[in-house]
Amino acid sequence: MTLRFATTADAGPLADLGRHSFVAKFGHLYRAEDLAGFLAETHTEAKVAKEIADPAMRVIIAEGGDGSLLGYCKLVLACGWPDHAKGRTTIELKQLYTHPDAIGRGIGTRLMDYALAEARAFGADEIQLSVYSDNPDAQRFYARHGFAKVADIHFMVGEQRDEEFLYARLL
Repeated sequence: MTLRFATTADAGPLADLGRHSFVAKFGHLYRAEDLAGFLAETHTEAKVAKEIADPAMRVIIAEGGDGSLLGYCKLVLACGWPDHAKGRTTIELKQLYTHPDAIGRGIGTRLMDYALAEARAFGADEIQLSVYSDNPDAQRFYARHGFAKVADIHFMVGEQRDEEFLYARLL
């Protein structure tokens, strides 16, 4: 497995993996119109290409030896929830996704280690992320990597409000 920064040529495959991963894990929770609208806003090739080109973001991908896309994560070099920040330079980790067929192969850990190293290299002293309140596997994963719950927040998918937890880790 290779970890690298995404290029604009990766935008289509990243959008596809984002949609596929989100639907596989959470699709059953939403009305069809809410899910379709959310995916059309967040997991399109144009949106991902814009994120890749944004100097205030880092999009990191995990690629198999055969060139297959195994997972990705996004770092936003800004604070997502300033009211809950404890650091001077707080950034946000978004969408740490592993292909559903590749879960359990250490991809998430490799992406997390790379993201934490990149955050430190940027000069961040805190990293925040949101996690769905009814996703205990992800919560355990983040706890293993030193994150702890700091607040209750919410996340909108169409008209549906999801209760989420804000996790943070000082670096």
